[in-house]
Amino acid sequence: MSTMKEIQKMDDKGLVAYVQQKREEIRAFRFAVAGASTRNVKAVRQARKEIARSLFELGNRTRANANKNAN
Repeated sequence: MSTMKEIQKMDDKGLVAYVQQKREEIRAFRFAVAGASTRNVKAVRQARKEIARSLFELGNRTRANANKNAN
């Protein structure tokens, strides 16, 4: 699990790739549920939280850059 400090250290391209990777994990989990006998539901919850943290950081960076360019 990534902490917010680790996410803040990533560059923009790394964050986008990280979000795509986590979304792929969730998608793979959804399609693997039918055949799996054991499943870690908590992993999906953690992946969603990590996606939210990453998108929050990307949004903050976008707004900060827009404010810099506006001034």
